[in-house]
Amino acid sequence: MKASEADILIVPGYKNSGPQHWQSRWEAKLSTARRVEQEAWSKPVCEDWMENIRKAVVEATKPVVIVAHSLGVAATIKTVPQIGHLVSGALLVAPPDVANPKIRPRHLQTFGPYSRDPLPFPSVVIASRDDPFCSYDVADEIAAAWGSLMMDAGEAGHINDEAGFGPWPEGLMVFARFLGRLPG
Repeated sequence: MKASEADILIVPGYKNSGPQHWQSRWEAKLSTARRVEQEAWSKPVCEDWMENIRKAVVEATKPVVIVAHSLGVAATIKTVPQIGHLVSGALLVAPPDVANPKIRPRHLQTFGPYSRDPLPFPSVVIASRDDPFCSYDVADEIAAAWGSLMMDAGEAGHINDEAGFGPWPEGLMVFARFLGRLPG
């Protein structure tokens, strides 16, 4: 599948992705990409986020490929029972450990725990060895449960602009390869 043949849904995490974040840059670069907007980026309500993802998927006119980061991964996974049959694939970057009682702010736990059911679509999880929001071992375990291809980003923090991932060309290459392997 080519990017032009998909509805690419960008699903940011807590506090949204700013203009320098790789998700915002990809959204500007990929003509069929659009952001799933949330009303409360700084005070996320799981059910509201899920409903906005569900609506975006249902409104799509082409095969849906999700590009989620951080809490956007958690919201996407929570929505899979409603949308899984409509999704062609997902790139899931820096999933937070929403079952960790030490996660802050605490209301992020309402997005967990993660389902351990296999995802009904191809997926790639990219995780960092030093992500302050999730240990690599937890990310590896959930990726295995989901049947996702796990990619080790090394010591990359939370894989966001604060960690030095503005344009993130390596991530875009991974995404392009992943898209190319999805049936068109």
